[in-house]
Amino acid sequence: MAKLYFYYASMNAGKSTQLLQSAFNYAERGMRTLLFTAAVHDRAGHGRIDSRIGLEAEAIPFDATTDLHGTAVLATNDGALGCVLVDEAQFLTRPQVLQLARICDELDVPVLCYGLRTDFRAELFEGAAALLALADVLQEIKSICTCGRKATMNLRIDQQGNAVTHGAQTEIGGNDRYVALCRRHFMDRVRA
Repeated sequence: MAKLYFYYASMNAGKSTQLLQSAFNYAERGMRTLLFTAAVHDRAGHGRIDSRIGLEAEAIPFDATTDLHGTAVLATNDGALGCVLVDEAQFLTRPQVLQLARICDELDVPVLCYGLRTDFRAELFEGAAALLALADVLQEIKSICTCGRKATMNLRIDQQGNAVTHGAQTEIGGNDRYVALCRRHFMDRVRA
């Protein structure tokens, strides 16, 4: 039976790199995959998954209205589908996570989701909350804080490097806008 996987981590942990490696492994074995990425995530361009180490791939952009299950059904009509891979899974809606579960349960296709667990305020994203509740397999990808401890938090910073504690939940950015920290150092920076 196919499973729904959620690989989560702080920023800079290599989530997209691992997703692209998984996609490569399926392709190397002659198996077709569907790759999705959040339409709002356009750092490398619309409909592209990119990693900080330079790997990239085309993907189907999704927003809150995208029917992931329907797209997978159409893909299986064109032949066997080995896997569905979702980058930036924190931007999924709960109904979309339920669609991903249906892909596993009804089409018997594994679904691998990669994303953030929490935002810069230490609050769960909707997609992450639904995946934490519904995924068959939860796996944390490790990242490192500046102190050497495991980084679990995403600190949003301004141009001067000061902590940002208010604003929209979603703001796309890289190392210029976010720093991955352990909880202790995240809380120290937020209180400062």
